Amino acid sequence: MFPGIGGKGINPRQLERQMKAMGIDMYEIENVKQVIIRTADKEIVFNDAHVTVIDARGQKMYQLIGTPEEKALEKEISDSDVELVSQQANVPKDLARQALKETKGDLAEAILKLSGGK
Repeated sequence: MFPGIGGKGINPRQLERQMKAMGIDMYEIENVKQVIIRTADKEIVFNDAHVTVIDARGQKMYQLIGTPEEKALEKEISDSDVELVSQQANVPKDLARQALKETKGDLAEAILKLSGGK
């Protein structure tokens, strides 16, 4: 029973019929292995997700229940950035790439770091 107004519960079958009458369908997606939400700087990963779809006259809403794990995304370092830092700081490319990772892709900061300016 679902809690209702005035201490009375709502019969789940009755609730389901009322939702159907309003054009709302609800169902669970079976065998979900993982759900990932990606933003510009992080990923939120649900490995134990339960996903319910609520379809209200063609508008689908997804309800997600699970334990989130946040992971920061590493900024993609382009080869041209590595080449530029390597040339400007006069260091091998592997050191330039490492400095770019440490400075989160900041070219000027990586060059200063490798040139001993910081």
